[in-house]
Amino acid sequence: MRFPMPAARITTFISRSRKVDNMKKFNTPDNLLRRTIALCMVALLALAAGCSSVRFTYNQGDTLLYWWLDSYADLEGQQADITKRDINSLFRWHRQTQLRDYASLLGGLQRQLAGNPTQADLINTYREIRTRGERLATRAVPELTTLALSIKPEQIANIERKFNAKNAEYRKKFIQGSTEKRQRARFKKSMEQFELWFGNFNSEQEATLRRVSDARPLDNEIWLEERIWRQRRVLALLRTFQQEKPNREQAAAQIGALQREFFARMESPERKAFYDTSLNQTTNYILTAIRIATPAQKKHAQQRMQGWIDDFQTLAAGR
Repeated sequence: MRFPMPAARITTFISRSRKVDNMKKFNTPDNLLRRTIALCMVALLALAAGCSSVRFTYNQGDTLLYWWLDSYADLEGQQADITKRDINSLFRWHRQTQLRDYASLLGGLQRQLAGNPTQADLINTYREIRTRGERLATRAVPELTTLALSIKPEQIANIERKFNAKNAEYRKKFIQGSTEKRQRARFKKSMEQFELWFGNFNSEQEATLRRVSDARPLDNEIWLEERIWRQRRVLALLRTFQQEKPNREQAAAQIGALQREFFARMESPERKAFYDTSLNQTTNYILTAIRIATPAQKKHAQQRMQGWIDDFQTLAAGR
């Protein structure tokens, strides 16, 4: 069953969800975790949206999230109605309890930008955002449990096909082709993020950023491995539920354990070095952009963040 949505709105949502997804990929090394935990995908929309669209995007986030889930599982009947209800409940909690905290976090970023932030400051900010992601994931366990227990075998097959299609798309876009092509594509994506924050960069600034970007290893194969690892863990859990028919308490415990496994991945012996290196390289790259930004560009970023802060406060007040 498809949730009714005018074509123009679908196009808008797709465009914005892709923008959000790209920004998350740039900002957080463990972005694939958020793609696996579906209910967490939209929760931090406003952190990634432009200041003119934060309120609209967030206010439509429940519809976007349902549509995204439906595109994987093809939800139907009562299952679809319950999913919509649970998404609405999750968003109410998020609006009432989390958005003022996000405004406070952005205020801290404003103060950092006004001074001379260090790489340690950026890493600490990343960890603050990650903590909020973990908090949301934990809160979403009841909703995830209801959805997971309702998934049917044919829907698991739908999810697996969508995973495979997305993986093929990722290979084509980020793994195939020459080194120069892949570096250029990665740089283009990061510049979209930088320009959102700071406005346009001149050619000299872009050249500096390109050098720093190209110095980073092209590790998209490893990111794909991580994506596939998480997908397999999700599919395995859904199939376990089909076979073992756990009660709600047992299923919730297993979902919570899987979430903790995902978040702990960055500290696992087989991946810690990779994640640490990726975080260091990403924050160093962002720090380079901050250091070469002109006063006018930094003012642009300050105004952008203030717009987000104002929108968070407005949303938290229920407007």
